[in-house]
Parts: sequence; structure tokens; C-alpha cells
Amino acid sequence: MSSLLITQPQGLEHVTPVGHPERADRLRRLNKVFALPQFDDVARKEAACAGLEFALEAHPKEYVDRIKNLRPVEGMHPIDGDTYISKESLSAVMTGMGAGLDALDEVLSGNHQNAFCAIRPPGHHAERLTPMGFCLFNTIAVVARVARQKGLERVAIVDFDVHHGNGTQDIFYTDPDVLYASSHQMPLFPGTGALNETGAGNVFNAPLSADTDGDEMKLAYKDVILPAIENFNPDIILISAGFDADSRDPLAGLNWGPDDFAWITGNLMDIAGKRCDNRIISLLEGGYNLDGLGQGAAAHMSMLAHGTTGPKIDHINFEREERFG
Repeated sequence: MSSLLITQPQGLEHVTPVGHPERADRLRRLNKVFALPQFDDVARKEAACAGLEFALEAHPKEYVDRIKNLRPVEGMHPIDGDTYISKESLSAVMTGMGAGLDALDEVLSGNHQNAFCAIRPPGHHAERLTPMGFCLFNTIAVVARVARQKGLERVAIVDFDVHHGNGTQDIFYTDPDVLYASSHQMPLFPGTGALNETGAGNVFNAPLSADTDGDEMKLAYKDVILPAIENFNPDIILISAGFDADSRDPLAGLNWGPDDFAWITGNLMDIAGKRCDNRIISLLEGGYNLDGLGQGAAAHMSMLAHGTTGPKIDHINFEREERFG
């Protein structure tokens, strides 16, 4: 198994208010987790910077210009009650896109079978015309569009963030060459993701009630999401990897643990092995309890790299970080 981890120092520079759940400590925790010995054999790169013009793959020019013009010279600016842009946010956005596009090149060249991009801010709530839900630009949509330009005929996006990726669904709702499949808590922000939202036959939603545990999640994947991906026969699988379905997350109410994220990852790897030469690219989305985020991402990366959940990290004594939830 050949896996690549792409880290993003510039992601630490995207500033949000004190106490905001989407904060730089999320990446700091992942940096500490991936420094553990169990990940010593994982190849690593730092995110490159992609030009902001790549955002035009998912958003019109007037949207990109609007976000550029909102960037403050100092401090931060609220776009809505949850979503902020700061002086260095565009650098974080561009290196987030750069990470995803670099991962795409590495996987398509055969240098690695899969890649995980530890990036922020997240992107899957950013609709074609609207930033929201902590998200400024839809990074995974950019990667999917560039993958199509590079000759891949069918791109599957799987989103296991606890919140529905309304932005990704919005961008690809009428595009039969990109499959979007999401498991998410419902009702919950942003309020989309019902079963009857099917797009051009390319959208598959699996809404889950509050308190849903791993066993119920597995049924939803076996009944809806995994068969949809198999039938689509993708050339690559992209993952919106949010770890906020963890039972400790302060913004949601599902009851998943690290092994559940590993189970989803392993099943997607099985499909990728049969359908698309093992090609998987995973991009970080949500996850706002630092322990839940760290343990979930560790299980996800361990599965990508080793085909196993790896040793538990519960006993690691991390340095004190800002806590939220």
C-alpha cells in the first residue's frame, strides 16, 4: 500500500474568532497525530500553492472576485454568523486546492495509490454562488473538475461528514459524470440531503437520525452508498472526510467511533481496488472535538496506508490546546 499525506502549514494562518469550532488547533492536533511512530512509513509533502483561478472550476468569476474583495487587510471579516475570512485565508484556500491537485497528480501518475490532505478551511458547504458553513471555496469540487479535465470519465465523491455537503451537491447536481454520495445527520445544518434529492440520477443521500451508531451507518452504506459507487464504476474516488460524526463532537449527535471511519474507508478501498486501480484522494472537512478528530483521522489514515485501523491513540498525552466541546 502506497499512501501520501499532504500537510498544510498555511492552513494555520486562516484565523477564526476565539472559541470558534473551526480553528487552527484542528490542524495542530493532526500534525501531532501524524508525527506518531505508526505513521513513519507514510510519504509526506507540504501543500503547494494553486492559483486562485482554479477556484473558477467550481465557482463563477464574480463569486471569486467577491471573496477576494472581502479579505481584510488585518484581522478577520464575518461573511455570515459562522463563516469568516481573514488576512491569510486566501493563502489557506490556495494551498488547500494545491494539496488536492498535487494529490491528484501523484495518484494519477502511480506514485501513490491514495492520499489524504490535512487541510483547512473545509469546503463542502460552499455552493456555486454562496460561501457558508465555515467554507469559502469548494475544494473537492475543484479537484473533481480537474480530474475530469485530465481525462477521467467518471468521478465519485463520497462525503461522510456529519453535515450534508450541500455545496458539492449544488455544483454537481446536473452532472451525470460526477457521483455525489453522502451520509449525514438529518435534521441538522444545512438542512439539505433528503432522499428525494437525486440530481441527474447521480446524487445518493443517506440521511441518518440523531444517535445513529455504527451498526445503523453500515446498513445505510450497504443499502445505498456502496452499491451506488459500484454501479457507477468510477475512475477515481474522492472523499470528503469529516470526522464530526464522532460521538464527542459538539456540533452534531451521531454515535460513531474511530472504527466506523475505518470501516467506511476500508469498504471504499475495496471498491477502488476493483474499479479504479486503488485511486483514492481524501480531503479533510469537519471534526470539531480534537480527540474525536485525531482518533478518527488516525483510523482513516491507518486504513489508507496499512489496510488496518492501527494502534489506538487514546493514551497519547497531547499538549494542552484550545478546547471546544
